[in-house]
Amino acid sequence: MTPLELVPGAIYEILASVAETGVLTLGDRYGLMAAVLDETLAPEERRTVDRILRAVLRGRIRISQSFG
Repeated sequence: MTPLELVPGAIYEILASVAETGVLTLGDRYGLMAAVLDETLAPEERRTVDRILRAVLRGRIRISQSFG
């Protein structure tokens, strides 16, 4: 299995994209998965991931099957 590695600054790019479009893409979800599995993730980035996931649960963000 290929190890997941989070691109620096990716969390904030995902947040900006989701805030603009209201859609979480498959690529965004892979980025969030890598972030959740990253034990060295900064607390601020962890809170940002939590905010995105809460917005999905509340229906504020749609899930898309497209990658990009």
